[in-house]
Amino acid sequence: MSRYLKKHWINLSLILLFAGFIAVSYYLDIESGEETATSFFMVLFEMMKILPFAFFIIALIEVWVSDEMIIKHLGKDSSAMAYVWALLLAGVSIGGIYVGLPLAQTLYKKGASLKLVFTYLGFVGIVRIPMTIFELSFLGIQFALVRLMVCIPLFLLAGILLGRYLSKRNYALKNTDQ
Repeated sequence: MSRYLKKHWINLSLILLFAGFIAVSYYLDIESGEETATSFFMVLFEMMKILPFAFFIIALIEVWVSDEMIIKHLGKDSSAMAYVWALLLAGVSIGGIYVGLPLAQTLYKKGASLKLVFTYLGFVGIVRIPMTIFELSFLGIQFALVRLMVCIPLFLLAGILLGRYLSKRNYALKNTDQ
């Protein structure tokens, strides 16, 4: 067995099991399995529309934005303005958490503090401009404002507390470059 297969045999087994489930569902005409396959492929195609552009943008950030700039604006010694930067960056993000996680990893590798990385990830889920516009059009301005006024301070506090807690314990994100 190759080294790659030994390392990833659980993931490969789960993928094969899922593919087998889908095949059996279509063969035996099991409606829930067919619906699962349809939902899976709809999400997969939506991600494939967003992810190439998002990873291109992340690659540009890795190349064009210097570590010193990230450390200055988002590092552990940065000012309170760093949270505004995290909010703005999250607001213009596309793709939600699919893009937020790899971008957070890039920011962390370039020197952003853990508390700002966690704050950014929280903000990605609540302040993206396209999502807010969609929400305004269906739920109204009052709902959107209340949600933002409640969620932004909560995610800010959660990011700060989680970052401090993990920093005190010398926690570091796993290096995925290997």
